[in-house]
Amino acid sequence: MTLRHGRAVGLMVLVTFLWATAGVVTRQLEQAQAFEITFWRSFFTLLSLLVILPLWQGWGVWRRMRQEGWVLWASGACWAVMFTAFMLGLALTSVANVLITLAAGPLFTALVSRLLFRQRLTPRTWGAIAVAGLGIGWMFGQQLDGGHWLGTLVALGAPIGGAVNWNLVQRSQAAGHQVDLVPAVLIGALLSSLFALPLAWPLGASVHDVTLLAGLGLGQLAIPCVLAVLCARSLSPPEMSLLALLEVLFGIALAWLGANEVPQPYVLQGGALVLGALVANEWLGWREREGHYRIQTLVTEHTGDPHELEHPGGRR
Repeated sequence: MTLRHGRAVGLMVLVTFLWATAGVVTRQLEQAQAFEITFWRSFFTLLSLLVILPLWQGWGVWRRMRQEGWVLWASGACWAVMFTAFMLGLALTSVANVLITLAAGPLFTALVSRLLFRQRLTPRTWGAIAVAGLGIGWMFGQQLDGGHWLGTLVALGAPIGGAVNWNLVQRSQAAGHQVDLVPAVLIGALLSSLFALPLAWPLGASVHDVTLLAGLGLGQLAIPCVLAVLCARSLSPPEMSLLALLEVLFGIALAWLGANEVPQPYVLQGGALVLGALVANEWLGWREREGHYRIQTLVTEHTGDPHELEHPGGRR
């Protein structure tokens, strides 16, 4: 199933809105604490995907999962880190802190690709990483006296886990092995719930809390993840990255309107650096790709060889 570009954009906006509901919903909980919040959301995500996956991909999905290599399980472990760090971060600090920290994921992905896989980064990407790092550092430093620093530190696990995950998936796909991300999400939900359960025991959440967390498992994580996979078939990676930033805006607005959680000035200042670095990096990258594409098109029209730019002595 492939969506038209306009429908994919609209659907991705809906996905980011659903993702953004985690913060405001957790602020309505009565009794559930950090690890129990993490357990119930991951558990209900697992149950939801156990139903959605065979309906979407057929019963053969379980056989294909057993046949997958270690990359699927490594991806699932990364998802588990992301789920756990995100929810624990929400329990320990403000929604804005967590979402802005999470938004730096694409730059963490680039940094991990350099550190672990020696992939060359452009100067603009290094600059964006430096600016975003300043933004996160500014937020972290301003929280040292207020006790919220631990939440930001824990929340950093989400973009770092995501960075390792995307690099593993991309390296596997470059080697000719496609990784199905939705089964990896299911594995991540399983591992996250198994990790959180002993730390959450004995469970003390009210029926009200469990109902809200069940809604998060289905409507904030399971369904949006499936929809995001569909959107990724019609949207380029830069488009996905930029549209995903809407989660930050939606999440802060929902927490502000629905839980009276007003973002602190230092969060807005640090967030402006992080989001500005991301937008500038993606926009400059898009300009470079468009320029290269136009040059290749001109060369093809004049020579019939789209690769002449790469030949020694070719036109530039």
